[in-house]
Amino acid sequence: MRIMNLSRYALVGTLSALALLPAFAQTYPTRAVEVTVHTSAGSGGDIVSRAVSEIVRREKLLPQPLQVVNRVGGSGALAFNYFKGKRGDPYYMLSVTGTVLAMAYRPDMNIGLENYTPVALMAIDPQTIMVPANSPYKTFKELVEAARKTPDTLVAATTSVQGTGRLLVYLIEKAVPGAKFRFVTFKGGSDAITSTAGGHTTFTTENLSEGLGFVEAKTLRVLAISSDRRLPQAPDVPTLQELGYPITAGTLRGFTFTAGVPKEAVNTMEAALQNVHNSAAWKDLAKRNIFEDVFMGSAEFTKYLAVRMEEYRGFYEAISLGKTKP
Repeated sequence: MRIMNLSRYALVGTLSALALLPAFAQTYPTRAVEVTVHTSAGSGGDIVSRAVSEIVRREKLLPQPLQVVNRVGGSGALAFNYFKGKRGDPYYMLSVTGTVLAMAYRPDMNIGLENYTPVALMAIDPQTIMVPANSPYKTFKELVEAARKTPDTLVAATTSVQGTGRLLVYLIEKAVPGAKFRFVTFKGGSDAITSTAGGHTTFTTENLSEGLGFVEAKTLRVLAISSDRRLPQAPDVPTLQELGYPITAGTLRGFTFTAGVPKEAVNTMEAALQNVHNSAAWKDLAKRNIFEDVFMGSAEFTKYLAVRMEEYRGFYEAISLGKTKP
């Protein structure tokens, strides 16, 4: 199962992002735009949203601020139910991760992709396999061989049953016949990683950006990364592909409005986010957090989400996500 081919989608921003209607650009936004984050403070989505908000403020890219609000609960259901009630309102955006696809797949949520107006994809945040520094597993192969020999004994820390970290566990199990893991879920990636750093779980498949502090403190050790190729920020970390496992997976870092938002608002916000992405501050953040550098404007991001939805169907069906009841 191929989760992403970044080279197909790493497109430059569109000219439409710059084609603003002057009158609207001068009046929107007239008050703060709320950015809903469905994970806890310190999570990857929270880090990105607050960094974007700060760059917008410091660079004066919009006449009003972006106000980040964490709405945590129900593996994202609380935030998504709140957000879908803001249909057509350009003063509410959602921080996008792979959870937007999972929620779109759930019939009980009633918030398919047609209910969104994607604004911009800012980056891909690769998943990693991290273990405590004192773990007996020194390589990824040792970890999966242990899972094959003693299934259902090693515990993975993830953010939710339908998140990208859990997806990576699923892909590893498919790639290694007989391997089977247990997993526990947390409100955010930072919580999952802290659990592993403390030795409470065997490993985590969350983002390296969220575990950098532990890695730098030598509390966690990175066994592999799920990007298409080694990243310049982490040249010593092997990819799963080069280790012989045809797996790639990464968390989306972007933003969306609901459906029905005026096109002028989309254009204004897309242009502001492209300016954020072009800023030295964002480039530094992306480098420090080991992001794969990519920007997609509204049109490209919309098509990309539709493709990714089709690629995720096998995983969602395997975890019976489509059978979720209210």
